[in-house]
Amino acid sequence: MLDNFDKEDMKILEVGSRNVTGSPYGKRFQKAQYTGFDFYDGGNVDVVGDAHKLSSYFREGEKFDLIFSSAVFEHLHMPWVVAEEIQKLLKVGGYVFVETHFAFAAHERPWNFFQFSDMGLRALFSSALGFELIEKGMSNPIAGYYAHDSDAYMRFRPLTELYCHSEILCKKTHEADMFSWNDVNIDDVVDGSRYPTNTTKYRSR
Repeated sequence: MLDNFDKEDMKILEVGSRNVTGSPYGKRFQKAQYTGFDFYDGGNVDVVGDAHKLSSYFREGEKFDLIFSSAVFEHLHMPWVVAEEIQKLLKVGGYVFVETHFAFAAHERPWNFFQFSDMGLRALFSSALGFELIEKGMSNPIAGYYAHDSDAYMRFRPLTELYCHSEILCKKTHEADMFSWNDVNIDDVVDGSRYPTNTTKYRSR
């Protein structure tokens, strides 16, 4: 997907770009203008700063065609603030892509705050914040069960519908200068859906 944006005159911003895997995404952009942003300096980092104040590190009016991040949002203590900051820097018609964890081993604690489903990501990048959903999903399925030292009523029960990753791709349709999370209508959180009325109650102790 990212390769589709490697075009001249396109501006790309990666949030959480520091090379910790040996395969930095910046190398994939040979034609586009790529900027790597991270909390720490290092390989593949052009701008150092706090993602919760992302827009403050760029010139007023500067906009990007694509803003993306991989394995970052679980480490953000206020990811909804970062979603707003991304919205500020993305041009109308531009895209945001986020990949993060739905179920994964705790890591880099204590800075491991959230796990996200694909719908959790959609709640962050909602229509109320100016985003049209292009695609969402969860990937890399996991087979698991509750361990021997779990509470007795859960012990060795299988776990279903587990996935390592969740991801979302959205397009910015309009500016949201007056946006406030307090003003978001419950029906706008995930595209007009509501919590289901008929659910199977999880068995308690």
